[in-house]
Amino acid sequence: MSTGWVDIHCHLTPGIDDGAKDEADALAMARLAVAEGTATVICTPHQLGNYRQNEGADIRGRVQALQELLNANAVSLVVLPGADVRIEDDMPQLLDTSEVLTLGDHGKHVLLELPHEIYFPLEPVLDALAKRGMVGVLSHPERNLGVMRKPQLVEPLVERGCLMQVTTGSLTGSFGPDCQQIAERIVAQGLVHFLATDAHGPKSRRPLFREAFERAAQLAGESAAIAMCRDNPRLVAEGKAVACGPIAVNPSRQGWKFWKRAG
Repeated sequence: MSTGWVDIHCHLTPGIDDGAKDEADALAMARLAVAEGTATVICTPHQLGNYRQNEGADIRGRVQALQELLNANAVSLVVLPGADVRIEDDMPQLLDTSEVLTLGDHGKHVLLELPHEIYFPLEPVLDALAKRGMVGVLSHPERNLGVMRKPQLVEPLVERGCLMQVTTGSLTGSFGPDCQQIAERIVAQGLVHFLATDAHGPKSRRPLFREAFERAAQLAGESAAIAMCRDNPRLVAEGKAVACGPIAVNPSRQGWKFWKRAG
C-alpha cells in the first residue's frame, strides 16, 4: 500500500470550475488527500455542458502550475490533467483534436458525466469511443436519477465494456441513503472499477478515501477494494488498460450480512 491511493476524479484545479476556488483551497485539499494516503490525483475540471469555455490547453497549463505550487509547498502529491466530460454530440470530435481531455491526457479513458436528472442510452457513446481506441468511465452512476430508479441499467453497461466510478462519499452516506444503497449494491456485485472522491473543496465534499475503502472491503473484499482505490486507477493514470467486465469480489462475512440486511 506504500504507493498510495490514486484519485481519478477530483476538482482540485483552482479557479476553473465549481471545485477549488483558489490556490489556498487547492493546497488545503491536497494536504487532506495526502493525509488520507493519496499519492496521485487526476485533476478533472468540468468540460462541455455549462463549462464549454474550459479549453484543453488551459487545463493542461493550470495542472502544470498546480504541480509547481504543490512542489513549492512540499506537498507530496502528483497531479495529472484530465476532465469530467459532460456527454454532448460533439464530444467524440473534440476528443479527436485533444480539445477535450482524457484521464491523465493519455488518449485512453474518458470520464463521462450524464445529466444529473436523466439517464439516456450510452451504447452509441461507448461505440464512438471504441472506434477511437478509447474506453468510457461513467462517473458516479449511483447519483444519476435515472440509474437510481433503475439500478439494473449498470450491469449491461459493465458487460459491454463501460468502466464504473463510484464516489467515495456515496459509499459512506454523504449523498443520502438512496445513493448509498445503490453504491453498496453495485460495489458488492463487482460492478465498480474505481472509487474516487469527486472532491470539490477543503470543507465540504473533501478528498477522503479511508472510510470508503473500509466499507468497500467489507462489501467486496480487501483485494477488490485495493483494485478500486489503487490498482485500477493507477493503470488509468499510467495510460494502461483496465480489465473490463465485473471485478472479482470476496466480501467479508460481516460486510455480506450487512448487505443482505440493507438489500
